Amino acid sequence: MKLDHILHGGDYNPDQWIATPEIWDEDMRLMKQAGINAATVGIFSWSLLEPEEGKYEFGWLDAVFDKLYKNGQSVILATPSGARPPWMAQKYPEVLRVEETGIRNEYGVRHNHCLTSPVYREKVREINRRLAERYGKHPALLLWHVSNEYSGACHCELCQRAFRAWLKKEYRNDLNELNERWWNGFWSHRFTDWEQISSPKSRGENHVPALKLCWDRFVTDSHISFFENEIAPLRELTPDIPVTTNMMGFYDEINYQRFAGHVDVVSYDAYPPYDAADNKKTAAQFGFTYDAYRSMGGGGPFLLMESTPSVVNWRPVNKLPRPGRAAQAGLQAVAHGSDSVQYFQWRKSRGGHEKFHGAVVDHDGRGDHRVFLETAALGEKLKRLAPVAGSLCPAKVAVVYDWENARAVRHYNGLNNEYRDYLAECLKWYTPFFDRGFTVDVIGQEADLSPYALVIAPYLYMLLPGTAGRIRRYVENGGAFVATYLFGVADKDDRVFLGGLPGDGLREVFGVTARETDSLPEGVHGLMKYRGRTYRTARTCDILRSDGAAVLGVYTSDFYAGSPAVTVNRFGKGAAYTAAAGSEDEFTGHFCEDLIRKLKLKPEAGIETPPGVYARARGEYVFLMNFTDDRVSVKTGGGYLDLLSGGPAPETLALPVCGVAVLKKPDAPE
Repeated sequence: MKLDHILHGGDYNPDQWIATPEIWDEDMRLMKQAGINAATVGIFSWSLLEPEEGKYEFGWLDAVFDKLYKNGQSVILATPSGARPPWMAQKYPEVLRVEETGIRNEYGVRHNHCLTSPVYREKVREINRRLAERYGKHPALLLWHVSNEYSGACHCELCQRAFRAWLKKEYRNDLNELNERWWNGFWSHRFTDWEQISSPKSRGENHVPALKLCWDRFVTDSHISFFENEIAPLRELTPDIPVTTNMMGFYDEINYQRFAGHVDVVSYDAYPPYDAADNKKTAAQFGFTYDAYRSMGGGGPFLLMESTPSVVNWRPVNKLPRPGRAAQAGLQAVAHGSDSVQYFQWRKSRGGHEKFHGAVVDHDGRGDHRVFLETAALGEKLKRLAPVAGSLCPAKVAVVYDWENARAVRHYNGLNNEYRDYLAECLKWYTPFFDRGFTVDVIGQEADLSPYALVIAPYLYMLLPGTAGRIRRYVENGGAFVATYLFGVADKDDRVFLGGLPGDGLREVFGVTARETDSLPEGVHGLMKYRGRTYRTARTCDILRSDGAAVLGVYTSDFYAGSPAVTVNRFGKGAAYTAAAGSEDEFTGHFCEDLIRKLKLKPEAGIETPPGVYARARGEYVFLMNFTDDRVSVKTGGGYLDLLSGGPAPETLALPVCGVAVLKKPDAPE
């Protein structure tokens, strides 16, 4: 999806105000005033679009489309499958989900639908066809927003049958193969009939990791299949209109790295808790997330589909962000590759579950509130940032965060059951590069490694077929690869590799064998020494034997004092590192500094910043963002163009609290 400007808009719900059409006209005036150029409509409008089965009412949406178009806005049209109308649940109860308890849900909330139900799939396809027929050629239509935040699973008999069919395909219709790969000799679990298998349940089978992994994969495939069913009429009738669906961070019931291959542009709903948490850590956390979504889309721009211009309503305490913070948060997404800043929501609902969720227009409907005025000011800035749209963020460093591995880590039992935070481990290794102005790709384990000088794979417990071969070739050809504790332990079905770890032939690449793993309770620490400095170890420590790797650091406490903790093995033209000790941020920072120096890596941003001020390069542009609580000065070195002011940037740039500067590089073409 190619844009020549940054989208600025969000969820617009005129159907909630259908009895007061004068508010629609006021919305048009306020949207223009706020610099809004795109509106997402129809997300939860099914009961108004089809109030009775087969009876359609599009007149109100016709009027909204025309008003938005005349007002200069593009329309992102949503399909309404995220919340079905009450009449459908009443007439066709099979569309409602069955929980893992075996109890069918009653009508209510949203995403309470069976992904397998032929009735629901037919109804979704029909309403989508009618939307495409009616609005597919409307000049305002920019993008299809398919459903809303897909989530959850159904355990009804339709889904059980579909799961068994999925397993038959996965295991070549061979129960013996399934029994072997699931290691079903344990606890006398060998199946003799496919009908004996069902989804994991608390009152049934829930201790076979391979079953849980297969159910996870089936749920992902069910969502993808449901999505493909949804978009079939859209592809047929509007082949030139791209499709997306809004995803939710690192939600792991759906493998987004797989799902991303089925959308035309990746989109993401981001709600960073700035000013209610540690802003510096929050900035790194959401930088990591944005980089993951940009990487999922093959490195091209993604869309920030939802954010808040003020507060949310679903945290235990919903603190207001300080002035300027919402704009800074939106610009951070743009810095990491987003071609949009969009909000949930445009106007606050008068009632319902989300009536206190932040919005651009508050309940009083005025355009002189702080939030509205800040949104309008951001709209002006985004107009000036139009040249940034479409620009890329090439990276030489990658951190592996893999959805399949996240699930495997969640499901196994043993070692440190108290601490199992895969995301936190990946973020810990990402942050030193984020702090120093590097562009970082966040990739799955099946990604191509060849573009990178350095790849770091924290806590990569599960190796999918082909991963070991890609790592071997990458290192042989000159790459630097870093593995941490519990690396290469199990295969796709969570069977532990035999013959020593890391498995699947990687001991030769890394030159080590992990002989034992020690687990430390929270608050208990060991010690290790690396390059003359002592660091605390924590949580999980692999005890290594060097099989040819050079030892860079050793444990200095407990019975394994003197054993290798940090190693490097020269393999082919490259190097394979192992950092086997669970460690604190200080070690990770110093180790990454050594890698940067050793590999002669240069940060893409090219501007050194004080702590809490982050530099991020996007194409020919550098974003500087102040996440401290003070006004700070940054030395740019001169020669930059300030894109927001239109003039030359000073050699020493002053950034206020929540300040953002966007600079064009001195050597950038005109």
